[in-house]
Amino acid sequence: MPGINQKKRQFYEESSLILGKACFRIGLRPNFITAVSLLCAVVSGIFFWRGQMLWGVFWLLMTSFTDMLDGSTARAGNVGTVFGGILDHVSDRYGEFFILAGITMSGTVHPGWGLFALFGMLIASYTRAAAESMGKIENCAVGIMGRLEKFILIIVGSILEFYLPDGGVYFLGWLELALIIVGLTSFITSIQRLVYTRKLLGDKQEV
Repeated sequence: MPGINQKKRQFYEESSLILGKACFRIGLRPNFITAVSLLCAVVSGIFFWRGQMLWGVFWLLMTSFTDMLDGSTARAGNVGTVFGGILDHVSDRYGEFFILAGITMSGTVHPGWGLFALFGMLIASYTRAAAESMGKIENCAVGIMGRLEKFILIIVGSILEFYLPDGGVYFLGWLELALIIVGLTSFITSIQRLVYTRKLLGDKQEV
């Protein structure tokens, strides 16, 4: 799993570098793009909350796009900083909150499933952050599903919910089903990251 994720990450970084170079060339800086990404997430959450699914999806796509750009711009201009990395991670968590809070409050899904997905995404991210900060692990981005894939699930679920509101599986709507999968895979990812961390650290004592 770590090997697969590393290859995906390498492909992702290399393919986005040309866009990062373009952003850096016109004067955009990573922290500014991070702020734009967070703003897009807030706007997405507001549209989801108002029940305007397709606009919510559009701004969710913009959130993912700008989130990709801040990292690629930092690499392209060699201007990445430790604070910028922290700002990016914190902004991502705020963005996830606004998007899932908007979906949860929209009335389209049962609030419990929205909270389930939100907590799952947050705990998966926290597990990685704890492993990398406390365990000094260089990269703990392992697991069956990353942030981008979870957003794709929400996007697909939202589109199906808009066009096929009476569909779904049994008593679940399409978006509810997407949130359940997001929550479950997030919890599994968190466990995988704990297992991976345990494997690397063993019985290493706290300093």
